[in-house]
Amino acid sequence: MLTAGWRGAAASYLAAWLALLALPVGALPIAIVLERFGLRRHDHGEGELSKALRRLVALMPVAAILGIPILVGIGRIYPWTDAAPETPLAAVWFTVPLFALRVVAYLAAWVWLAARFVVPAEDRADGRTVSSVALHAVVGTLAVTDLVGSLDHRLGSSLEGLLVLTAWSGLALAAAILLAPEEPAPIGRGRAVPGQDRLVPLVVLLSLWAFLHFVQFLIVWSANLPQEVMWYFARGGWLGRAFAGFGGAVVLLGALATLRPGRPTTRVLAALTVVLHAVEMFWFVTPALRDRFVIRMSDVFAAVAVGCLGLALRPLVRRLVPLASPRRRRSAAA
Repeated sequence: MLTAGWRGAAASYLAAWLALLALPVGALPIAIVLERFGLRRHDHGEGELSKALRRLVALMPVAAILGIPILVGIGRIYPWTDAAPETPLAAVWFTVPLFALRVVAYLAAWVWLAARFVVPAEDRADGRTVSSVALHAVVGTLAVTDLVGSLDHRLGSSLEGLLVLTAWSGLALAAAILLAPEEPAPIGRGRAVPGQDRLVPLVVLLSLWAFLHFVQFLIVWSANLPQEVMWYFARGGWLGRAFAGFGGAVVLLGALATLRPGRPTTRVLAALTVVLHAVEMFWFVTPALRDRFVIRMSDVFAAVAVGCLGLALRPLVRRLVPLASPRRRRSAAA
């Protein structure tokens, strides 16, 4: 990784870490919504998809620990640390100590939310779900603005936070679909199509993600914003166009899959969605420092390293930072 320079290696690590962070942070709002609307249980207990989502939520402490190198390397990653502030607010807001404190606060808030929802409530707790969704939306928008948006001043899009949060939830839902074993259709549901309950929300998230990308692109080009157009040029090239084509093909496949839903189709679409959104994190991050979208060996090494570190830390973190007490686990099992 160091062959690309410290800044290139740090950018690769940030993108890989954002892909890992997407698993617990993206799964969190879906788990909250399932609990709020009473969709987390079938006749024989909690559904397998809901269990898989909560296993992803339990990765939040691991993702928080692996965010420590980001705090250490703020000066290497973010260009604003070397540039003069453009506004008086930026002179205060974008300082290394305050930036580090905000990132710690974001991660702490997500760890706290994960501790609340890693074990399902015994009934529909409307109060905690509504407030938790609101907190997640605020924390997520601010976190994306700091971690991703501040990398490249050429794009000032208010949609960027919602766009990344939607991509994170799509990645987490797709990963949960791949992790969860198949469930037989409950008795009394008529001629239910296997896999349809998982396919429809995945396609909805993919469609929303594509729509947000289109709206952001349309605003930039229709308003003739030269500086923000350069943000897209840096993410173009043959690899950027190939990524855009791949994203469009995945969305189209999802739309076609709803016509003939089935378990194999759902799992194939989920695997493609995981790849799409994981690569998208590099598409967001690396051109800010390289001025073009390319996949280097440092990106591959960073992805492998973050994945291996996450797997290695998971059992240790589960012992040191249990998100659910034994009493809560026994209560949920009962």
